[in-house]
Amino acid sequence: MGRLTTHVLDTSHGKPGAGIRVELWRVDGERRSLRDVQTNADGRCDKPLLEGEEFAAGEYELVFHAGDYFAAQGVEVPSPRFVDRVVLRFGIAEPSQHYHVPLLVSPWSFSTYRGS
Repeated sequence: MGRLTTHVLDTSHGKPGAGIRVELWRVDGERRSLRDVQTNADGRCDKPLLEGEEFAAGEYELVFHAGDYFAAQGVEVPSPRFVDRVVLRFGIAEPSQHYHVPLLVSPWSFSTYRGS
């Protein structure tokens, strides 16, 4: 069976984004919370966000609390923050596959891609 994983890279400091709160939501007519975790020292979650029977086709959102992370790192940013919560809405079409959704983030930009 497939699974959903993520990790965060802090591109402004060149290191993993450790201790970042990550929310996972299922979006299927209504928005439903599935997980609320923090990244580990390697910027990853300790286990897949979804796997097995729980990993189904549909629309999902990952919400990364990047602004809180940078504030905790002592980064001075204006108020309101330019990058605060990063919301990535994506679709799972083939639940038999591995979907890896990494986030590369700084206080001024972010990007993602479907990884492996």
